[in-house]
Amino acid sequence: MHIPSTEPPDPPNPKPTTTHTNGASANPPATAPPETPQLSGAELKKRAKAEKAAKRAAEKAAKPSAPAQQPQQKDGRQKSKESKAPAVQQVNGEAGRGAGAQQQHHKRTGSVNAASLAQRPALGATKRRPSQGGPVKEVEKKKVESKQREVALFGHLYGQPRRHSIEGAAKEVHPAVLALGLQMSSYVVCGSNARCVAMLLAFKSVIESYTTPPGTSLARHLTSHHLSPQIDYLRSCRPLSISMGNAIRWLKDLIVKIDPSVPENEAKSDLTSSIDTFIRERITAADVMIAEIASSKIVDGDVVLTYAKSSIVEKTLRQAQKQGKRFRVVVVDSKPLFEGRQLARSLAAAGFTVQYSLITAAAHAVKDATKVFVGAHAMMSNGRLYSRVGTAVVAMLAHERDLPVIVCCESVKFTERVALDSIVNNEVAPSEELLSEGKVLPGGGLGREKDMSKWREKDNLQLLNIMFDVTPAEYIKMVVTEHGCLPPSSVPVVHRIFSETV
Repeated sequence: MHIPSTEPPDPPNPKPTTTHTNGASANPPATAPPETPQLSGAELKKRAKAEKAAKRAAEKAAKPSAPAQQPQQKDGRQKSKESKAPAVQQVNGEAGRGAGAQQQHHKRTGSVNAASLAQRPALGATKRRPSQGGPVKEVEKKKVESKQREVALFGHLYGQPRRHSIEGAAKEVHPAVLALGLQMSSYVVCGSNARCVAMLLAFKSVIESYTTPPGTSLARHLTSHHLSPQIDYLRSCRPLSISMGNAIRWLKDLIVKIDPSVPENEAKSDLTSSIDTFIRERITAADVMIAEIASSKIVDGDVVLTYAKSSIVEKTLRQAQKQGKRFRVVVVDSKPLFEGRQLARSLAAAGFTVQYSLITAAAHAVKDATKVFVGAHAMMSNGRLYSRVGTAVVAMLAHERDLPVIVCCESVKFTERVALDSIVNNEVAPSEELLSEGKVLPGGGLGREKDMSKWREKDNLQLLNIMFDVTPAEYIKMVVTEHGCLPPSSVPVVHRIFSETV
């Protein structure tokens, strides 16, 4: 018996239609035969991978033929994502046809007119990384230009520029140290003794505000974790002087020797009182003794020549005046700090007869002098004097005329270092300090410095502004310290005795 089928008859096959969107045709949906089974998830993934591979192959094939059409390929990829949903229903054999359709799709999107491209140039523009140019190249160019402005002989002395602000300072730096660093970099606090005393007083404030963290000791934590950032900040503002380095080593050694069983308040009190004692004995009392000894070398009728400004030399001259001696003073000075100008003004106000001249006239100033008194930044172990640049010139001119050169120096400025010249170790200050603004002269003209205001724009022009020079020991008659008058050769002996006793 024949049972009639209840399934509806197959509808007639409709004609395939092609949909156009913005001039691009989508892939025609493929009608799977009724007997084709439904694909599993793994097979769908495999088909999607094949379609991706075909799409990439089509993109690679389109790149060499139309390199200028890359900005439009991004839009094409977005449209291909929209046509991905119906393409998932295709069989494995139709992956090739999908690739051909995608290639045709890219060709059609490349036919966009030039006017639309000009209106939206940033759509497909590739972002340039900083390493490919731009500001980084400008920074490198500036570095090369600044390197070309450095004097090659002193190239090893050029380091990080001086800090003139507290920006970027470590959070551990004490406010007193922050203020001192800015004063040092701007020469408000200038001179070896002044900087050393100001640093120790700032460290007193640091110690007084210090609190030992739980689980550690003051002797270990204060030096490495709290005092070191203060020293690093001061060094970034300006290199430390020899006396500052000696004082720092003394203070660190004192902190390390603190007994852990001592209460924190008592230990801090001992440290602050020791700092006061160091300043009083090693600097203040030493200056008084040196001034007393050196003033005995001045007699009536002398013409004392000094260079720049030294606090101990000024005290010596004032001490000799208190003793009733009548003499004249010749102050030789130089750029850029013009420290001698302050000394000449101070001595003239105190009733001295003062002659002031620049170092360019030092040969003429030495003719009338009978003795030369100079200060010191440091005394080296080989007996050489490390002082303000220009001191060696004055000492050599005095040596030619057989004039005694007397150095006034505290033992805290002695060092075990050896210096043969001014090149290996020195301090290079900013070159702009050598230039002063053009000032209106009485005749109505401008100073000559105006022509040098834009010196960096001049080719093959380099400026060197070193702070110190080295005077040979044979040009020095004696060194006056708180321990008495010494020949330059005895400096290492005194320094060794001081190091062992302290």
